[in-house]
Amino acid sequence: MNNRKSIVYNAFILTIIGGVYVFKRVLIANRGEIAVRVIRACQELGIETVAIYSDADKNALHVQMADVHYRVGTSDAMDSYLNRNAIIDAAIKTEADAVHPGYGFLSEDDQFAEMVTKAGLTWIGPMPETIKLVGDKDAARASVAPSGIPMAKGSDPLTSNEMAIEAAREVKYPVILKPVSGGGGKSMFIAHNETELKKILQIVDVTKTRFYFEHYIERSRHIEVQIVADYFGEVLHLGERECSIQRRNQKLLEESPSIALTDEMREHVGKLAVKAAKSVHYSSIGTVEFLLDLATNDFYFMEINPRVQVEHGITEAVTGIDLVKTQINIAANEPLDFTQKDVKITGHAIECRINAEDPDNHFMPSPGRIYFMHEPSGPRVRFESGITAGLAIEPYYDSLIAKVITHGRTRGDAILIMQRALNEFIIEGETESGDEVKTTISLHKRILDDNHFRTGNIYTQFIKKRLPVYETIKKKLTLKEKMQLTQTLGENLTKAIDEGIDYT
Repeated sequence: MNNRKSIVYNAFILTIIGGVYVFKRVLIANRGEIAVRVIRACQELGIETVAIYSDADKNALHVQMADVHYRVGTSDAMDSYLNRNAIIDAAIKTEADAVHPGYGFLSEDDQFAEMVTKAGLTWIGPMPETIKLVGDKDAARASVAPSGIPMAKGSDPLTSNEMAIEAAREVKYPVILKPVSGGGGKSMFIAHNETELKKILQIVDVTKTRFYFEHYIERSRHIEVQIVADYFGEVLHLGERECSIQRRNQKLLEESPSIALTDEMREHVGKLAVKAAKSVHYSSIGTVEFLLDLATNDFYFMEINPRVQVEHGITEAVTGIDLVKTQINIAANEPLDFTQKDVKITGHAIECRINAEDPDNHFMPSPGRIYFMHEPSGPRVRFESGITAGLAIEPYYDSLIAKVITHGRTRGDAILIMQRALNEFIIEGETESGDEVKTTISLHKRILDDNHFRTGNIYTQFIKKRLPVYETIKKKLTLKEKMQLTQTLGENLTKAIDEGIDYT
């Protein structure tokens, strides 16, 4: 039985309530705030949930909220949240019908998705072959290109330093070196000339990891479009998200809609996203990412993310459509219950990602136990977190503490509400060494106060140009700091910092 038939078949053997096929029990193969988010969606759908946990997370919020919980391994993510066999075993033993991967961890792992379906369970996400296709950027670009979707000039996957130097000349500087697989803005390097490229090639081995070039657009906005697609051929878009506020390719703050787009541009990029999704036979919810060249107002395709995004909440705020419940219903073989004409964008939403990092000290991770947390609330504020007072921000996983989302009648309203919310947000905790737990709240306050941000004059180099203090390494790192940074970002990136290479 192929994967598409398996998904449909699984949907038909589920419990029937009021004529609608639903799942009885869903295992969430994740942790933290996204696990909590999925649990809440399941609760509203009347579906029981299974939380998996590592030793470090045995008292975590998602474990407390789920109907059933199951230990899958030690605190090491490789032994727990990335342990495919242990998670499949947990799903079978807890009699789950389906598996929701959240984002991160195994959410873009086609092997895991296939294992889920072969175990007789439903995968809440795109088909495994689709995940594999869009996960290979070279293959994805090749699949999308025949549809006439514009994309920045790129190279074939590189196999040697000599090929890299020649390919960069052909693509034309500046170039951005990207891994063929993976996402999240990680392991990308920018070269403005051959000298910079040769430095990068000293720390990146293109013979062991597959990389390719794209022409780098200096002044651009990062625009992504939310898509939803069922198994009946319906593919819709739910507007765009502005993701240009980044530090070293890592998103910090997102908003929807983008102030840069006219109605005509919005309709155009929405149609491009739908066309891209159809070109890879996409189903489930997902995101098509583009760069908007500010010099020409042209959109260039970057990639398709086959999962729920961290920033999905701002789309929910402006459309009123619950993306996680929609994703679950699609997996249960339900047709979409709305059309493109039903999608209306109302107001403006902003999301700030609050991490346990010290923005004044190279964004060093700051894990520790939280002994007091006052969550922002009030009108038009949404707060999502996997942490509460008494719990710990673990050093083994992503440093995200919470997402703060505000929704205003206008962009100006949303900014004012966010400023009020961040002033209310108080976190007090202590690291293992006895220091105060640091967060990125202060960084977000500075962004919101910046006149260029407030007037919408933003692009992907905003942090580097407007708030360079957060990009510049002011002092030599201590050995302890280097070791910690190495563990967090990877040995190559630490060496890149030492060499003064711009890998943003």
